[in-house]
Amino acid sequence: MPRRNTIFANGEYYHIYNRALNKEPIFVKDHDRRRSILTLSYYRYSNPPTKLSYLLSFGYDKRKEILDNIQDSEKLVEIITYCLMPNHYHLLLRQLKENGISNYIKLFQNSFTRYFNTKNKRKHYLFEGQFKAVRVEDNEQFLHLHRYIHLNPYSSFIVKSISELEKYPYSSLPEYLGNQNNNFCRKEEILSQFKNIESYKKFIFDEAGYQRSRKLLEHLVFE
Repeated sequence: MPRRNTIFANGEYYHIYNRALNKEPIFVKDHDRRRSILTLSYYRYSNPPTKLSYLLSFGYDKRKEILDNIQDSEKLVEIITYCLMPNHYHLLLRQLKENGISNYIKLFQNSFTRYFNTKNKRKHYLFEGQFKAVRVEDNEQFLHLHRYIHLNPYSSFIVKSISELEKYPYSSLPEYLGNQNNNFCRKEEILSQFKNIESYKKFIFDEAGYQRSRKLLEHLVFE
């Protein structure tokens, strides 16, 4: 495997991306996408008390007790932004512990691969070998990446309208808009830069048409 050029440093932000092998559509069924989001949330903690698959075999009260107890424990990463697309995912992360991002992505991908392979009676690798990572250099890039990730379902025509995008349940955008109960993203770094939710929405959606037209042009040129 080629050596990674990006060096992960604690306190820094990174855009993380990886795709399924052969562009296989692995994030299509609702149950699979919900499982992947739960996996993203659970393995951000440094020392989860049990594997996620074991946790889900417990009764409701036991699961709730475990999840409540780890809320204030140390984390490998902070999740700023996420989005699941049919054959890939995007994350905007802040590393909190040494090797936090590498360990987190390994835990997420391995756990979801085991789940997906068991469910579909397959034995193959699921993701491309090395995930892509880009260090965020400044606040302008930070905001741009956050917006880019959230607009992906619209620019790729997964959803047809902005109103659908606002409710797209497999990204963190509904959480930022207050339309979703999944509250595991660290939103302060983004929302503190806007006067209110309306100004935040304007920032996101004013770029939607331009990003979609660029995506369409890429498709026409490269496909």
